[in-house]
Amino acid sequence: MEHPHFQPGTLWPAILRQTEHALRCGALRSIETTQTLIEDRGIRFLIRQVSSLARKEEARQVPGDNETGKGGTRNAFNPFLPYDPDLFVADLSDTHLALLNKFNVIDHHLLIVTRCFKSQDALLDLADFAAWAACMAEFDGLGFYNGGAQAGASQHHKHLQIVPLPLAESGPPIPIESVLEFADMEGSIGRLPGLPFRHAFAYLERGLAASTQAAHAALDCYHALLEAVGLRAIEVNGELHQSASYNLLITARWMLLVPRSSERVEGISVNALGFAGSLFVRDAAQMQVIRGLGPITALERVAISPIA
Repeated sequence: MEHPHFQPGTLWPAILRQTEHALRCGALRSIETTQTLIEDRGIRFLIRQVSSLARKEEARQVPGDNETGKGGTRNAFNPFLPYDPDLFVADLSDTHLALLNKFNVIDHHLLIVTRCFKSQDALLDLADFAAWAACMAEFDGLGFYNGGAQAGASQHHKHLQIVPLPLAESGPPIPIESVLEFADMEGSIGRLPGLPFRHAFAYLERGLAASTQAAHAALDCYHALLEAVGLRAIEVNGELHQSASYNLLITARWMLLVPRSSERVEGISVNALGFAGSLFVRDAAQMQVIRGLGPITALERVAISPIA
């Protein structure tokens, strides 16, 4: 079935228009945050204390929500099938659509959702990178993926995400970018100094543009990063999945992949944005935990030891 796709130059106005509508009708919640900067190993981490995290966690406990049950199975509820029309932004392609994130803590946060059900544990494919590229051609953004429950994925239906830049009012648009110039590259794959956990970094030579060639190059880079950190493809019910959870960050210029060992540190949930230098805490007590550990140590606790 063919779907009408958005026209170039119309995505950002559609985001603004739908945000206004969703706030007016209550599909989006008003958000109260306080922000703190904590510098650690040359990175100015942005820590947001967010009251809506408590509401989101409460919502996850509603009977029928997408929680893991006995035997590791998921309950049947799927917020994307059907999706809330008040959160719909645009048809990106025949395979993906864009929705506003109902529980957003960053303004204009988009979910890039597959039309048909695909597992969040499935490997990313060409259509996924093409959908990201379509958005990045419209505005400067940071794409991210929580590959599996231990990486912070709260829904089992495959959904990529993108937030507009900059993340902070001062400093680099993405806090982690302050150390990118010191990347230790071996060929096309490198490591970032001061990150004491397994990860792999690469520049996108072609850039992530809205073209098939650029999407293919990004997909190849993604596979190279998976191999560099020791993750492999495994077949599950005829679909290729990753062998362990991981987070992926992607911009129009570079990509960073981090395998995960756990979803939380001292009760604080960490998703892909943590590795961009943006952490979220629920209250002052969790803020003190991050201060005491230091952001880098907090990330180290949920990641995996470097390859010897």
